[in-house]
Amino acid sequence: MIDYEPLELKEYLNEGLDALGAGASAEIGPRHFRGLPFAIGDDPSRCFISMNGSSEPISIPVGRLASRVIFAHRLISSEADDGETVGAPVADYVFSQENGQKHVVTIRERFEIGCVPINSFLGTSGLPFLAVTDGKHQMMPRKEGQWQDVGKRQTEYLQATARSYFLWCWTNPDPTIPVESIRIVPKGPAFVIAAVTISNVDEHPFARQGRREAKITITDPVLAASPFDLEVEVDRGDSTFAFPLPKDPDGFLTGYHRGFGEQANDEASPLYAEISAVPSATVSIKQDGESIAHLLWGEVESKGTAEASKARMDLADRGRNWVKVTVIDDDTGKPVPCRVHFRSPEGIPYQPHGHHNQVNSNLDTWHIDVGGDVRLGQITYAYIDGRCEGWLPRGDVIVDVARGFEYEPLRTKVRIEPGQQRLELRIKRWIDMNARRWFSGDSHVHFLSTQGAHLESSGEDLNVVNLLQSQWGSLFTNTEDFTGRASVIQNGSNIVYVSQENRQHFMGHMILWGLKEPVMPWCSDGPAEAEIGGHMETTLAHWADEAHAQGAWVINPHFPNPNGEPAALVATGRLDGVEMLRQTRPNHLEYYRYLNCGYRLPLVGGTDKMSSDVPVGLYRTYALLPNDQDFTYENWCRSVAGGRTFLSGGPIIHLSVEGKEIGDTLAISGRGSVEVEAWTESILPVFSLEIVQNGRVVARTESRSGSRRLELKESIRIDGHSWIAARTGAFDYFDIVPHHDVWNRGVFAHTSPIYVACGGEWDMFDPATAQYMLTLIEGDLAYITETAGVRSPGSVTHRHGEDDHMAYLQRPFLEARDAILNRMR
Repeated sequence: MIDYEPLELKEYLNEGLDALGAGASAEIGPRHFRGLPFAIGDDPSRCFISMNGSSEPISIPVGRLASRVIFAHRLISSEADDGETVGAPVADYVFSQENGQKHVVTIRERFEIGCVPINSFLGTSGLPFLAVTDGKHQMMPRKEGQWQDVGKRQTEYLQATARSYFLWCWTNPDPTIPVESIRIVPKGPAFVIAAVTISNVDEHPFARQGRREAKITITDPVLAASPFDLEVEVDRGDSTFAFPLPKDPDGFLTGYHRGFGEQANDEASPLYAEISAVPSATVSIKQDGESIAHLLWGEVESKGTAEASKARMDLADRGRNWVKVTVIDDDTGKPVPCRVHFRSPEGIPYQPHGHHNQVNSNLDTWHIDVGGDVRLGQITYAYIDGRCEGWLPRGDVIVDVARGFEYEPLRTKVRIEPGQQRLELRIKRWIDMNARRWFSGDSHVHFLSTQGAHLESSGEDLNVVNLLQSQWGSLFTNTEDFTGRASVIQNGSNIVYVSQENRQHFMGHMILWGLKEPVMPWCSDGPAEAEIGGHMETTLAHWADEAHAQGAWVINPHFPNPNGEPAALVATGRLDGVEMLRQTRPNHLEYYRYLNCGYRLPLVGGTDKMSSDVPVGLYRTYALLPNDQDFTYENWCRSVAGGRTFLSGGPIIHLSVEGKEIGDTLAISGRGSVEVEAWTESILPVFSLEIVQNGRVVARTESRSGSRRLELKESIRIDGHSWIAARTGAFDYFDIVPHHDVWNRGVFAHTSPIYVACGGEWDMFDPATAQYMLTLIEGDLAYITETAGVRSPGSVTHRHGEDDHMAYLQRPFLEARDAILNRMR
């Protein structure tokens, strides 16, 4: 039996498209609306039953059983914008059954019928109460679209509209008796009937069931292992985008990255979608645009599973409760800011209301939607202030809660019972670095708002966020957030300072902390940092001088790249610190090179957060404040500049040399040995702890299986001026254990040095490094004179106001060259 069958109305058609009025249009010919078939006339001059108050009633024979009857109809015009005609009678539809029963339904304006707007704007009349649009909700293109739709694309779908008609369904009170005929009795307003379809199945034809989770397994092994590019389509209902599920959900609870994400599944299977459909709906699964399976939704709902040759679908909806969740600090007994993730045992996410199960459909989205959520591999976390609420599935629920590096992550299973509406979770601090006078900060964050930075950094137990305005070609960011002062909340323990990153594509980038006024221009010398076709207006050294004149601090980010001007900045003492973003051998060797040449460079950790797949503070700077200093932004920056820092991507690390702390200088009278103590402890197991002296590993302890804590005490030989640092991470330190952030950076920590002065003032020098620096400076000067963008002399008045712009650009490099040559001499 055909489930839905159109009636033939050709004999009763009396008008064409002109009946709709000037400027109006409609789809004609055989059509499917919301997955249902309708037989509309295909002759533009005679395709409708058109009626008004002066028309004679007509009777349409049916002569068959009908569970329901669906009409595609519309008003020609409406006077309902004033609200007075809502509910006004349009017609009586009289359903006669073979046993003589008659069922009269008055078709009313904005109840069973409505006027299809020409421009899709419904005015004050609104959508009908009892009819639905002929159009379905539409998912937007997943990976492409017009620029003007970028904001709308984040909603993921377009709401259904009435393109041509409204669909209204009459439910037969006694479907065992055939319907003999339908009599149409007009009551006044003009309207058209385009088509009538009979339902032969016992279901409401329009999906009303709230969407339900369905797990899909691709059973064809070749397709299952192919890259994820799947779509789920439903003819008589709606589906969300399909998203991958984790490949090993059973191993999640005991995984290495508790609180810090999960390896993303980039393969086609398994996956899930959320579906709202009628039982007769067909669910189609497509891979790379090609259909690989068609499954009956009614079978999935009734049996819990349905299978085709290449795919299986299992109903994963176990019911759900709206639950209010509180995360409690186990020591204080109060709600604590953190980030949370909730999932079903299969891995289907259930994030708090107001947050995203997937950020921007799990697409890589630089700069867009970076606030309130963070994605680490497979997992999206929501930042909360200690409280949240939303839907959670009944039965077993996996929770993953984290708050930075000083709290034990909570990854566990809880159970939600029917009727349960509250859930309390508890997390515990394992170390209090603030109590030890160490305060953490992220050197380098973009695009968050000030308030968003407070929320996220509080959720990461981070004390300081340096939120940086900057320029990216024609894009200027965080302009409205700059105030020239710190934003402080939580009794002073959480600080956001909006400052600046000034950037040049060749010379390098520069972070300016604590600016009172912007240092302009923010970027220079053309793409990708400054405007296209831009010229070189200034140097990093001049930016540094302007910042220092304000009492601000200067950090070289992602040291040393771009490797243009850093050598000159180091040589002239313009840097208050260097930032290490990644655990790579070249970055470390470059840092060690400058230390060996006698330049004291405090080490700084930061994220360079520019997207939702980097948590603020995933790499952070711990700075040690003296006991007699309050924690303020300025004091934190001064401690960084004083070298009392370590950077961390997870582990806490300690180093002392003969009792001296990080950043200190130990003076000894001559050659000899010093006692070094180091330890590391981490919520993410580490595999090695190393002592580095003058760039060489001189002591090491290790754990092949990974350990929560490593420590060592070692006597280190000193034969001259030296520096000593500690580092921890993978077993082979540079063979990283990756985080699940966008760059898969390593789990590691590294201290700034303790300096050992051997028989006099500390001083180290390396001729090869000095020559390397001179070579870079020679290249910089050549770039300025031969390559960089310029403006003709006399055609521009520069910001600096000097007459000789070339001399202005060259001056700091000549100063650096002289400083190095003097050291060499």
